[in-house]
Amino acid sequence: MNRKINLLHNMRKYIVAGNWKMNTTVPEGVALAKAVVEASKDLPANVEIVVAPPFTHLAPVAEVVKGTRVKLSAQNCADHEKGAYTGEVSVAMLASLGCDYTILGHSERRQYYGETDEKLVEKVKLALAGGLKVILCVGENLDEREAGKHFDVVTAQIENVLFHFTAEDLKNIVVAYEPVWAIGTGKTATAAQAEEIHACIRSVIAGKFGLAAADDLTIQYGGSCKPSNARELFAEKDIDGGLIGGAALKADDFIAIAASF
Repeated sequence: MNRKINLLHNMRKYIVAGNWKMNTTVPEGVALAKAVVEASKDLPANVEIVVAPPFTHLAPVAEVVKGTRVKLSAQNCADHEKGAYTGEVSVAMLASLGCDYTILGHSERRQYYGETDEKLVEKVKLALAGGLKVILCVGENLDEREAGKHFDVVTAQIENVLFHFTAEDLKNIVVAYEPVWAIGTGKTATAAQAEEIHACIRSVIAGKFGLAAADDLTIQYGGSCKPSNARELFAEKDIDGGLIGGAALKADDFIAIAASF
């Protein structure tokens, strides 16, 4: 099955997204966005660049990236359309600022804020209905990896969320595989370890939505990807980009990763 799924690999969109998390002040973020815009001008046309600054930065960064090849993403969105939800940010608010994407289900949201697959279904529905594309994060922690449950965990996360949607919906969804044990630890899954999970995700999608939908799906790697290992990771047939954390805070490093295609 994997061989057939990958026949059209070169037709998939490559996406490198920078998740700034809770880093940079607004002036620092604007400067970083300007540097990313400038440095990305010479990248191949088939590589999409996305930046995901904190909520406080979205409006000024939107002005910086407007009319450029760089797309804007939020790091999260509310699970309600509007109302008395103090501290939350709705999809409509994000869309009105010019956001193209929102990241959902990041391991830090799952771990620190109790975000469940059930809640993610509602967030994905709202995001798609509001015109945003979604970067949906999945991945196993160290205990699950060491217990040999990584395939089961990731499969369940895909089924619990994406099986509520259609093949048409998948055209506006990107999956980011995060080996949670490799985030912020300096550890990185080997290219082979990453590839086998990416291939698993594509097979699960193929089983539900068909080979064409699976082949069209962009699957990013999201575990301590940096300029020194990006080329090896991106050479794998099922890895279509990266959701970059720490390395996204330096424009040169971030663009060097994108240039690894």
